[in-house]
Amino acid sequence: MDAIGGLRRTLGEGLRRNWRATGAELPGGDLVAARGVSMDGWFWRISDPASGRVALALAGLNTPRQGEPWGIVGIAADPARSLTTATLSSVAGDERGLRVSMRGDEGHFRATRESLQARLGSTSLELRFDRLDEWQGRLGGSDVFGMVPRLNQYWHPWVLGGSASGVFDDGSTRWEFDDAQVYAEKNWGRGGFPVQWWWGQAQGFAEPTACVAFGGGRIHLGRPGRDARLSTTVTALVVRTPDGEQLRFGNPGTSPVVATVGDGHWRLRGRRRGWRVEVDAAAPLEEAFVLPVPLVEERALAPGAVEAQLGHLEVRLFRDGRPYWQGISNLAALEDGGRELAEAQLAQRAGNPLPRRD
Repeated sequence: MDAIGGLRRTLGEGLRRNWRATGAELPGGDLVAARGVSMDGWFWRISDPASGRVALALAGLNTPRQGEPWGIVGIAADPARSLTTATLSSVAGDERGLRVSMRGDEGHFRATRESLQARLGSTSLELRFDRLDEWQGRLGGSDVFGMVPRLNQYWHPWVLGGSASGVFDDGSTRWEFDDAQVYAEKNWGRGGFPVQWWWGQAQGFAEPTACVAFGGGRIHLGRPGRDARLSTTVTALVVRTPDGEQLRFGNPGTSPVVATVGDGHWRLRGRRRGWRVEVDAAAPLEEAFVLPVPLVEERALAPGAVEAQLGHLEVRLFRDGRPYWQGISNLAALEDGGRELAEAQLAQRAGNPLPRRD
C-alpha cells in the first residue's frame, strides 16, 4: 500500500508541475512561488507617508528555451532619485512557497515571505515584514484568467498592506524606516511583457490600511505574434478599503474596468454587483524612472516602461449608488509600459533613466 500511495503522490506531483508550467493555477494554488515559466517576477514597494519616501525592489527569474536561467534585480527609491539594476547569473526559485535567491558579479538578492535582502554594488535594501495583509480569495489577481494555460502574462497582488522595517542605502542616501506600509505582487508568463501595458499602486492614504492596485494590457495565448485571434485587452483593479474589505474589478462580463492611459494620466472606471469605482491619477512622464524589462531569450535588458513613484492618485468608491470611501495619495506608483515610449523617454534624457525635476 505504501508503494501504491507513493506512486500516486509521484504522479500527482508530476501533473501539478506540468500544469503550473503552463502558467495556469487552480483555485487555492500557490500563486507566489516560482513556476518555471519563461518569466517569473516579484515586486515589493514600501511607502512611508510620514517622510514622503518610497522604496522598491524587483526580481525576475528568466528561463530561456535554451541555456541556463538568469535573473534581473532592481532597487529604487524616491525622492532620492536612486535606481540600480543588474543581471545575475546564479538564480534559484522554490516552487513551494516564496524563496528566491540570485547571485552574480554585481551583487546578490534573497527574499522570503518574512524578509528581503538585496545588494547591487553600493546600493542595498534590507526589509523585514510583519502583519502582512495577504490576498484573501482562492483565485488570484488575474481571477478566472489565472486558470487559462499559456497566457503571456498573469498578475497577482498578494500583499495589500502590513508593516515593513529596514534600511535603504545607495552610498549617498541612507533611509532607516520602521513600520512603513508594504505592498507586494507576483507576475509571470510565457511570452514576456505585452507590447503595451499600464500599472499602478498606491498606499499613503489618510487611512493607513487602504490600498489600490491595478494592471492592464493585452493578453494572448502562446508566444507574441502567434494566435493573434485569441487575444483581448484586460484591466484588473483591486481596492482594499479602510475597513479591510478586498474588492476586485476586471472580469469583462461581470465586473468590467475601462482604462484610459496616456500623456501622464491614468483614468479607470469599474463596476461589479453593488459597487462602482473611479480612479484618476497623474504624474509627469519626465518625473518617472525608465525601467528595464528582460528579453528572456536574448539574456539582455531593454528600456521597457516609465514608472513614477510620487504620483497623485484619487479613488472614489460607491456602494449601491452611494459614496462609500474617497482617498487621495501622493505616493502613487504609476506606470506606462511599452518599449517605444520607454526608448523615447530615455532618448530625451540623453540615456539617463532617472526622474528629471527642477
